[in-house]
Amino acid sequence: MISAVNAHDQGALMECYVPGAVAVWPEMQAEGWDEIIAFQGHIVEGFPDMRVTVWDKMVCDDNVVVEGTVTGTHTGPFLLAEGEVLQATGRSVSVRCCWVFTVEHDLVVSQRGYYDQLECYSHLGLRLPAPE
Repeated sequence: MISAVNAHDQGALMECYVPGAVAVWPEMQAEGWDEIIAFQGHIVEGFPDMRVTVWDKMVCDDNVVVEGTVTGTHTGPFLLAEGEVLQATGRSVSVRCCWVFTVEHDLVVSQRGYYDQLECYSHLGLRLPAPE
């Protein structure tokens, strides 16, 4: 999966998921191949040179946890967690992240993605929204 993400190969990426997979990130929830591919395409549009470096992987029964860093240059639109779209800043980011997968028969059934939003926002020249 990480190789497919780094190659920006949506076909290979979809081969890693069951058709009804669910993926949740701070920005949105995606259900099924079409929505997961659309979200991944959005990330690549915002960061065309995006690359994931894996630090560690832990497997326990049908759960897989991957820790790593995502790097890239923000040269296109990027959906922020509060729902706004940030236009290209030209800034580089390096953000710590973690993915938790539930896997059945070697395919992803669910994925939860977490990343250090403060780190990402500060690299993009932003501040996190103030609590209401």
